[in-house]
Amino acid sequence: MKSCAPPDPNTRIPRYQAPADACDAHCHVFGPGDTFPYAAKRSYTPPDAPLADFRKLHETIGIRRAVLVQASVHGTDNSAMMDAIARSGGLYRGVAMVDDGTTDADLEALHAGGVRGIRFNFVKHLGGIPDLDLFQRMIERIRPLGWHLVLHLDGENVVEFGDLFRTIPVPIVIDHMGRIKSAEGLEQKPFRILLDFMRNDNCWVKVSGAERIASPGRPITDAVPFARALIETAPDRVLWGTDWPHPNVAPERMPNDGDLVDLLPLYAPEPGLLRKLLVTNPERLYDFGA
Repeated sequence: MKSCAPPDPNTRIPRYQAPADACDAHCHVFGPGDTFPYAAKRSYTPPDAPLADFRKLHETIGIRRAVLVQASVHGTDNSAMMDAIARSGGLYRGVAMVDDGTTDADLEALHAGGVRGIRFNFVKHLGGIPDLDLFQRMIERIRPLGWHLVLHLDGENVVEFGDLFRTIPVPIVIDHMGRIKSAEGLEQKPFRILLDFMRNDNCWVKVSGAERIASPGRPITDAVPFARALIETAPDRVLWGTDWPHPNVAPERMPNDGDLVDLLPLYAPEPGLLRKLLVTNPERLYDFGA
C-alpha cells in the first residue's frame, strides 16, 4: 500500500499576517492510527497528523478557524475529525464522508457536531468516479440540513461532468481550483468551464492546492493567475485552505505552509478581497458563531 510523505516539519512564520478569525477552509487530521484507525480499503497510508500537530501549525501561521475535511484514508468513519471539532471550542467545522449506511440520526449528529457538508472524490488515484446513484441520493438527504457538496475532481472531470454538476440543487464547493494543470494555461478548456461555473450563485471554489496544480519543477507561484481569476470572477464564493498535511504530495513538491500563507496577498492584493476570502466567506458558508 502506498505511503505518504510527511508535511514539512519546519513551518516558516509567514510574512503576511492573516486577519483575526481567518479560516483555513481545507485541512485534515489523520489518526493517530492507534486511536482512530485508518480505513481497511484505503489507497494510501499517511503519517499520523493528529490534532496537537495541527494546532501547532496554526499557531505558527496565525490562523484560528478551520474547516476539517474528511479524507478517504479514514473512509466514512469521521471520528478523528469529529473529535478535533469537539475540542476546538467552536473554532472548527467539518466536511464528512458518508454512504448509504449513514442514517438520518447519524446526519443529525454530524450536524450538531459541526459538519456542514459532505465530500465526494472523483480523483483517479483515490478510486475515480463514485457511485453516482449514491451521489444523487445523498444530495437529496443533505438538502434539509442546509449542507453543501464538496467535489474533489481532476481537471477533466470538470469537462466530463459539467452538465451533471449544473443540476445539483445544493451549493457546490470545488476543491483545489479543480486540480487543473497550470502548464496548460488560463485558456485551457477545464479552467474556462470552471470560471463559467463560478458565475453561478450555487458554486464555490477553494483556491488551495497550489502545489498540486503547479507544473513539476516550477514554483507554486504558477498557481497565482488561476487563483486571481477565480477570486475576481466570484469574490463572494471563494475559500482558501492549506490542505495540511498535504496527502499524496511528492516529497520534492511538499510545500512549506508559511509559503502558502504568503501567496495570499498575491492571490488577492486588495484587503477587502482578502477579508472575504479568509473571514467573511467561510463565516457565511460554515455559520461560525452559530
